[in-house]
Amino acid sequence: MPDPILVVEDLRVEFPTPDGIVRAVNGVSLALQRGRTLVITGESGSGKSTVGLSVLNLIPPPGRIVSGRVLFDGNDLLTLPGDQLRRIRGREIGIVFQDASTSLNPVLTVGQQVEEIITTHKDVGRREARQMAQEVLGRMGLPQPDEVVKRYPFQLSGGMAQRVMIAIATALNPEVLILDEPTSALDVTVQASIMDDLKRLQAESGTSIILITHDLGLVAQMADKVAMMYAGFVVEYGDVRTIFARPRHPYTWSLLGSRPRLDSDDRGSLTVIKGTPPSLIDLPDECPFLPRCPKAVSECRIGPMPPLNAIDDPGHLLACYNPIFQEEVEVAR
Repeated sequence: MPDPILVVEDLRVEFPTPDGIVRAVNGVSLALQRGRTLVITGESGSGKSTVGLSVLNLIPPPGRIVSGRVLFDGNDLLTLPGDQLRRIRGREIGIVFQDASTSLNPVLTVGQQVEEIITTHKDVGRREARQMAQEVLGRMGLPQPDEVVKRYPFQLSGGMAQRVMIAIATALNPEVLILDEPTSALDVTVQASIMDDLKRLQAESGTSIILITHDLGLVAQMADKVAMMYAGFVVEYGDVRTIFARPRHPYTWSLLGSRPRLDSDDRGSLTVIKGTPPSLIDLPDECPFLPRCPKAVSECRIGPMPPLNAIDDPGHLLACYNPIFQEEVEVAR
C-alpha cells in the first residue's frame, strides 16, 4: 500500500469551560491514503468535527491541541509557522464547514468569494480569476455560473450554497479535501447529486477526501476507510465493507443495528442503545462505552481504556476487550 498523504498521530484536544476541561479528542490516530476517502463517523458530540478542524490547526480559542502530530507530505502542520500554514490552507488542503449558510460572507457576491481564494494563492488578474470562478462553479453543477457569480448568499438555495462552498474549497484542486457534514441540511435528492459530483471530482483529480458525517448511508456510499468515534476515541477502524459486514465493537454493532436494512426480512424492532454518552468533562479511566455496552465483562470494569489493536486482519483495528463475534452478527440479522 502506498504511503498515506496525511497522517494524524495521537491527537488530543481540550476545551476549558467553567465546569471543567472538556476532553473532546483523546489520542486519535488516522491515515488518509492518496485518492481515497476516509469517513469519520459516530454520534453527535463524539469529536468528529474537532478532528477535522485540528488538521488545519483551526481549533477556536479557548480550545487547544494538547498533543499529537498532523503529517502532510512529511510536514507537521501543527508546528508550521502561520504564513506557511496559510499557504497550505485552501491551496493544498481545502475544507468545507458544516453550515454553508453561515460560512459564506453575506455582504460579498459569490464571485468575489470564489475569486478571493484564487487571487490569494495565484498570481492572476481579476478577469482571469472571474473566469476560473465560473469554471469551478460550473464544475460543481451550478447552472448559469456567469449569473451565479453575481448573486449574494441570501439569493441561493441550501443546495446551491453548499455547492458554492465546495467550489471554493476545490477551486485550486487541493490534494486533500475535508468535508464536515456537507449535506446535513439538504434533502436526499440534492444530497445524492452533490455526492455524485464529489465522486466525479475525486476520479478526475485524484483528490483525497476526509468526510465527517453521522449519516451511515453516506458512510456506505462514500467511504474507503471508516473511523468510528465515541466520546473522543476511535473505537473501530477499517475497510468500509468489513465494518458494515463484520462490525466487531459493540458500539459499531449497535449503531448499525439502529438503522433499518433493505436486505433484511426482519420486521422487528431496531436495536436501541440504552443510556447516554458520557460527559467529556468527567471521562472514566475505563472504556467510555461501558455503561451502555451489552457485552461488558469484568475486564472492562477493572481495566483501562483498551488500546486500538489489529483484529481479524492488519487493517481492521478495534478498541475492545470483548468484541462481537461473526455468529452474533448473523443472528442479529
